[in-house]
Amino acid sequence: AHRVGPALLIAMLRVARVSRFSSGGVRRLSSLIIGEHDGTKLTESTLAAVTACATLGPTTVLIGGSSCKAAADAAAAVTGVDKVAVLEDASMDHGIAEAWTPVVLALQKAGGYTHVVAGASAFSKGLLPRVAALLDVAQISDVLEVKDESTFMRPIYAGNALAVVKSSDAVKVMTVRPTVFDKAPTSGGAAEISAVSPEVAEGAATWVSEEVAKSDRPELASAKAIVSGGRGMGSAENFAMLDTLASTLNAAVGASRAAVDAGMCPNDMQVGQTGKVVAPDLYIAVGLSGAIQHLAGMKDSKVIVAINKDEDAPIFQVADYGLVADLFKTLPELEEKLK
Repeated sequence: AHRVGPALLIAMLRVARVSRFSSGGVRRLSSLIIGEHDGTKLTESTLAAVTACATLGPTTVLIGGSSCKAAADAAAAVTGVDKVAVLEDASMDHGIAEAWTPVVLALQKAGGYTHVVAGASAFSKGLLPRVAALLDVAQISDVLEVKDESTFMRPIYAGNALAVVKSSDAVKVMTVRPTVFDKAPTSGGAAEISAVSPEVAEGAATWVSEEVAKSDRPELASAKAIVSGGRGMGSAENFAMLDTLASTLNAAVGASRAAVDAGMCPNDMQVGQTGKVVAPDLYIAVGLSGAIQHLAGMKDSKVIVAINKDEDAPIFQVADYGLVADLFKTLPELEEKLK
């Protein structure tokens, strides 16, 4: 088998651009992608969504915000993007779903898009259910594979089973799991950029404030290495032991829901079905039993290392390397050897 890069793969796949109705007519496929950005570039989840839409016709990326020219230019350079729709409006800042919803609906109607797609994120999980409800269609969440324009694979039962779903809705509204799809190349594209001016809902929700925790470590969702702690850490003071190991490995720190519920760490560190879904190169689970909800959020990690004194802990079933030992004796020794 020949290996091809993401750019060539997208180009090869984009030949599939039409969908036939049962009556024999032809309907052109097209996708509207919700463009999440940091003001200068698209997020990795949006780049994954571009790749997921490679067989779903021409793609338009919606960029919104008060100062988003740089983000629009970055989106236009992404391989696989055909158009960039820009709405410069302060109401689009901060990802307020109530403000974005009428904009997405108006663009979908005007452009006749067959698919409305976003990378699965906290923002899209608030936005797309609203869009789907107002379009009177079912949302398809956490897509793992696009089989054709109406058939998709997604996880069920906390990731323990995969379901292939076929949608008969005229418009497919879906989120895709970013850790599964390659990120579209950020250069090589030359998409057309155009300003749009649909009505923005003002007053439905108001931005109050934001408190951002400062950290020198990688962001949890995109980190190449993660050290996670579970209930076995025992206390917030003990949980802080993971910081030293994480710093040595230049890793992010994660946690199980049990650790978060016990007050050992903030909930933005939670990995799992109701937290962040991650797939780093290295995932070290310390004092973490491996509840099904947690495994759903990290089982796609390339290498999983588990440290737990309970040899029957479920985490060992998915671990590539397991150490049955007392974490309070093992961690200091491990840190010393890594220095």
